[in-house]
Amino acid sequence: MEPHIDATPVPPLDSVAPPRPPSQPQPQTSHSTSTADRGSFCLAVCSCGWKGPARRSRDLARKDAAGHEAAGAV
Repeated sequence: MEPHIDATPVPPLDSVAPPRPPSQPQPQTSHSTSTADRGSFCLAVCSCGWKGPARRSRDLARKDAAGHEAAGAV
């Protein structure tokens, strides 16, 4: 079997620097919540990635969002 002469040479693993540790995450100062409709359900969502349970009542979804904001403010 002939070697690939067109292949790009790769440096040995010991010559490659190890990956840098991830930078310190910046704490989020506030939570921005809203509600989103998914078919016949409504759920609370937040800018931090949090999602509340799916509810049939928009009012309950709003209460979930308010509870999340209050918990994040502590």
